[in-house]
Amino acid sequence: MSLELRIERLVLDGIEVAPAQRPALRVAVEAELARLLAGDGIAPELLARGATARVSGGPVELGGQPEPGLLGSRIAHAVHGGIGR
Repeated sequence: MSLELRIERLVLDGIEVAPAQRPALRVAVEAELARLLAGDGIAPELLARGATARVSGGPVELGGQPEPGLLGSRIAHAVHGGIGR
């Protein structure tokens, strides 16, 4: 099975990410989300629907201002909460 997931926009309300840290954040989100989806897959209702305009994820626990790798992992877990099994 082949899966294409395209996140065109990621809105982080109340979180400041310096422009220099954005590439590392993106890489961390992509890597952790790929790992999670490879293990658990996509929610069956999303597979049956096909393209979806918007999916809300779960909350992101910050605990201060985490570095981009940790923040990216937490964001990936929140997104996975909205699309994973």
